[in-house]
Amino acid sequence: MLSDYGFVRVAAASPRVRVADVDYHVSRIRSLMREAESRQIAAVVFPELSLTGYTCGDLFLQPALTRAAEEGLSQLIACAGSVIAAVGLPVMAAGRLFNCAAVIGQGTLLGVVPKLNIPDSREFCERRWFAPGTLAPKTVRLCGREVPMGCDLVFESERFSFAIEICEDLWSPNPPSGRLAQMGAQIILNPSASNELVAKHPYRRGLISMQSGRCVSGYVYAGAGAGESTTDLVFGGYTAVYENGAALAEGERFGRDDVLTAADVDVGRLTYLRSRSTGFFEGDSEPGRRVPFAAADADDGTLLRATAPQPFVPDGSERDQRLSEIVSIQTAGLRKRLEHIGTRVCAVAVSGGLDSALSLLVAAHTFRQAGWDPAGVHALTMPGPGTTDRTERNAHALTAALGATGLTIPIGPALDQHFSDIGQDPATHDITYENSQARERYQILMDYSNRVGGIALGTGDLSELALGWCTYNGDHMSMYNVNGGVPKTLIRHLTAWLAGEFGADTIKVVRDILDTPISPELIPSDGGCIAQRTEDILGAYELHDFFLYHMIEGGAPPSKLRYLARIAFAGKYADAYIDRTLQTFLTRFFSQQYKRSCLPDGPKVGTVSLSPRGDWRMPSDASPAVWLRDSK
Repeated sequence: MLSDYGFVRVAAASPRVRVADVDYHVSRIRSLMREAESRQIAAVVFPELSLTGYTCGDLFLQPALTRAAEEGLSQLIACAGSVIAAVGLPVMAAGRLFNCAAVIGQGTLLGVVPKLNIPDSREFCERRWFAPGTLAPKTVRLCGREVPMGCDLVFESERFSFAIEICEDLWSPNPPSGRLAQMGAQIILNPSASNELVAKHPYRRGLISMQSGRCVSGYVYAGAGAGESTTDLVFGGYTAVYENGAALAEGERFGRDDVLTAADVDVGRLTYLRSRSTGFFEGDSEPGRRVPFAAADADDGTLLRATAPQPFVPDGSERDQRLSEIVSIQTAGLRKRLEHIGTRVCAVAVSGGLDSALSLLVAAHTFRQAGWDPAGVHALTMPGPGTTDRTERNAHALTAALGATGLTIPIGPALDQHFSDIGQDPATHDITYENSQARERYQILMDYSNRVGGIALGTGDLSELALGWCTYNGDHMSMYNVNGGVPKTLIRHLTAWLAGEFGADTIKVVRDILDTPISPELIPSDGGCIAQRTEDILGAYELHDFFLYHMIEGGAPPSKLRYLARIAFAGKYADAYIDRTLQTFLTRFFSQQYKRSCLPDGPKVGTVSLSPRGDWRMPSDASPAVWLRDSK
C-alpha cells in the first residue's frame, strides 16, 4: 500500500465545458470521478465553477443556474465513491452568492470553501456576482445538509490532510494556503480558471512552485479549459501536481478532451521537512476547523512520480549552472579561510584518484580567481605499497597541467620504521597496515603545510563521511575540507566540469582519473593493477548516496529506502544486492558517527550535510537496532 511509505495519490481534472450546461458537466465530472476511483486516487480537484462553467457572466445571478448547480452537486454526491472530490459551483448563503468549492466523497457532502479574494480588474469582474469569503457564514445548508462553510476548513484523515484555496487566492499578496498549511494542511487543492496570455504560463508555474515550496506542501492545480467561452478569453486547462517546489506531473494545455493528471505526493517527507523547520508553525495562525474524512489507499504496485537514481546530481538542463554554483561555494570558502589566516599557500595530498583531483582543482581555481600565483598550491604525491603507476602518473600530470608545485615523498621507508616500532608484520594486510599509511601521509601533509606556511586541504567527500570510509586522524582530518559537502556521485560531474575550466591538458588527465576504479590503494597492487576496489567492499556508491539523500533530506525510514531504491534501480541491481547494501549503509552510518563528530571546517554546498556544527547532531554511540529491524 502507498500509505505504508507515506505516499498519497492525488489528481487534478479539467473536463470539457459547455457553458451553463450543468447536466453536461455532471456527466463529465462523474466520468472523471469514476476514472479517478479506478486509478485508486484519494483526492481529485476540478476547476473553479466546474458545475456551471466559469464564463457564465450575469447568468450566475439567475436562480435557475444556482438551483441547477445544487441539483447537479446532489447527483454527484449520490454517486461519490471512495475518492474525495472538490467541485466548483456558485452557492447562495446568507443572502449572498459565493464562488465555492464543495468537497464530496463517500456519498456525502463534507464542507464548502468560498473564494477569499474576488478579482475585479481588467478581464475579471467577479465582484459583480460574488461576495468575498470573509462574509460567508460558518455553516450552509446545501443539498439537504447543514455543513461547515469557510476559508478555515482543513479536511483531515488518518493518512493526510488537505485544504482549498481558489484561483485568485494564489495570486494575492498573502495566499490563504500559507495559513492553511500552518493549520496542518499537507496538500492544497486549487480549483482555478486562469486564462492564457503570452508569457503568463511560466509565471503561473512559478507561483505554484513557489507556494508549494513556501508551504512545504503538495499543491494540486486544476484550471478551466476547453469549451469555456472564448468571447474575450481563452482557457488552456492547465493541470498539475507539485510538491515542495517541484512539479511531479503536468497535463497538456489546450487539449480538446477531458484531462486527469495524477501523482503520488510524499506526505511523509513533507511532515519530516515541516517538523525540522522550527519556525514553520510559529506565528498567530488560527487553529482552523477540522473536517474528518476517510481516505482511499492505492495498492496497484505503481508509484506515480519520478524516482531519480542519483538525486544529488542535477538534471541536464540545470547541471552546468548548478555545478558552477557549487564550485563558487567551494572557492569562496577556501579563499576566505586563506585570507583570514593571511597565507597564499595550501597543500593537497594528491593520489591520482577522484577526490584529491577535485580538491586540487578547487585550490587551483581559487588561486586563479584571486589572481594568486598557482605555485602556491602544493601537490604532494606520497606513493606507498598500493600505489599503481597509473594513479601516480595521473597525480603528476594533473599537478603539472594546473601549474601547481609538485613534490613526491615515498612513504615506504617511514612505514618500515613505523611497523618496526609498533611490532606490525608488513605481510599482514590488516586495518593497522592500511591505517598506518593514511596517517603517515597526513602527518607528512600537516607538517609540510606548517613548514611552507600554508594549510593542509582535505579530500574526503560526503559519501565517505556517511560511511566512515576514512582513517580517523588520517585522511579524516585536515585544516579545511572543500569536499566535505559533496557526495561521490556528484564529485564525478563536478571534477569533469571544473577540468573544462582549465583546458585540454587538464581535461585529458581528468578523463583517465574518472575511468580509474575508486580505491584507497592501501593494499599492495596486483601485478600493477588496483587490488582494492571500494565498491566491491561497500557496495555501489550511487546506492549509498541514494540512501543518504532520502534518509537525511526526506526522513525516509529503511523500509521506504528499500522500496524507493528497488524502483529507481530496477533492472540495474538485484533486490538482494540493494538489501545487502542498505544493511551496510545503516550499520556503518551508525558505527562511524564518532568520525563525523569532530570534522574539520568546510562549506556546505547542498541540502544534505553531516557537519556536527550544523545539520547533523547524533550520539556517537546510538543504536541502529530500530533502523536495522525496519530494513528487513
